Amino acid sequence: MSLYIVIPAYNEEENIARCVEDWYPIAEGHNEDGNSRLVIVNDGSRDHTWERLQALAESRPLLLPVSKENGGHGSAVLYGYRYAIEHGADWVFQTDSDGQTDPAEFGAFWEKCGEYDAILGRRPHRGDGLARKWVEKIVCFLLWLIFGVRVRDANAPFRLMRSELLKKYIDRLPRDFNLPNIMMTAYFVRYGEKVLFLPISFSPRKAGKNSINLRKIFRIGWKAVGDFRRLRKDMKRDKKEPL
Repeated sequence: MSLYIVIPAYNEEENIARCVEDWYPIAEGHNEDGNSRLVIVNDGSRDHTWERLQALAESRPLLLPVSKENGGHGSAVLYGYRYAIEHGADWVFQTDSDGQTDPAEFGAFWEKCGEYDAILGRRPHRGDGLARKWVEKIVCFLLWLIFGVRVRDANAPFRLMRSELLKKYIDRLPRDFNLPNIMMTAYFVRYGEKVLFLPISFSPRKAGKNSINLRKIFRIGWKAVGDFRRLRKDMKRDKKEPL
């Protein structure tokens, strides 16, 4: 089974080499068919992230740096998902480039791919502060309120998904949608897909500065409420949903 590891990156010149060193061995170790890849999506970085990625790829044939205009984390994630689907991935794994997740925990997820179509991370403890923990609680409350979906963590950047499952839902979202992983979680649970949540560790950012501050989070969240309501209306028009 081919595995595409999708990692968005924006202004991560301080972290990108470590990110590749951490995740490239995972792609190598799951490359039995010769078609697995580590896809890092440069989201219009203004520093030297792209140049460093290109240099790292010279000695790593499974590393595929791709670049797009800056559109935010969500659009970069969706770009990577579509890239993986279009290039024949069987499984797609997504994480972030800031070093907060642990590649040693990937094996436990891969072991479950014969039983489930999506194995999603859950963060019992967060190393990025109390404020973000409360943001996640609010997100989960909104998913329950709007979609009737109960989850404890909807947005953990550590998720292994069958490509066919992603393909089933990805076109419901605009290409610039800010919170695709949250909506993917909502779709998977709402429609009864075979999904498992596993606990993961979540460390503080290794280096660099997070480009999303609390003000941006509030702005994205406010817009998300309207987006969620619109997507809920779309669900009601779906034959699977009662009107």
